[in-house]
Amino acid sequence: MTDAFPTTPQNTQHLARFFVKQRITAMVNRYEIRAANPDGSEGAVIAMAQQKRLAFKEQVTFFADEARTQPVFSFRARQAMDFAAMYDVVDAAGTPIGSFQKDFKASLLRSSFHLSGPGFEAYGQERNAAIAIIRRFVDLPFSFHFDFTDKQSGQVVMSSERQFSLRDRYTVDVPDPRVDFRLAAAMAVGLDALLQR
Repeated sequence: MTDAFPTTPQNTQHLARFFVKQRITAMVNRYEIRAANPDGSEGAVIAMAQQKRLAFKEQVTFFADEARTQPVFSFRARQAMDFAAMYDVVDAAGTPIGSFQKDFKASLLRSSFHLSGPGFEAYGQERNAAIAIIRRFVDLPFSFHFDFTDKQSGQVVMSSERQFSLRDRYTVDVPDPRVDFRLAAAMAVGLDALLQR
């Protein structure tokens, strides 16, 4: 699957840590991606994402500016109305960056995803199985965490930790330099958007 992705170093953009915050609006879901400062605090906005609600074919576009005039990357479902759809992440020119897919069967009890990019295949699950089950019956803003591990080495390539708050806020750590920031940001936003179903 990863053979379709460009593998030259200049096509890889890595960011070891960033933050994702959801903005509540009436017609769309908006996400703010912020860099992490050296002291661990939130830094500048580096991307804005927007998802139209009730879209039949899931698509989220990320922009370089808050006015949303310069699209820089996006993800889109290959199939409409498919709970196990594959999502392709592409840059502004349509060049593939990676992909992710919900493991629908495993997600019945514990949300799980496949994540692919140049040179790696990873699998992610909710870290706490008990919280995963409770979330299915109680609609409260639980803190929950995802760890994505390399399918070959077992090493963590990415983690996303949701903070306990009424507004969705995530800290995303990406220790593996093979994981493009744009793919990690798409996966982090995808986790929030897809877990609300």
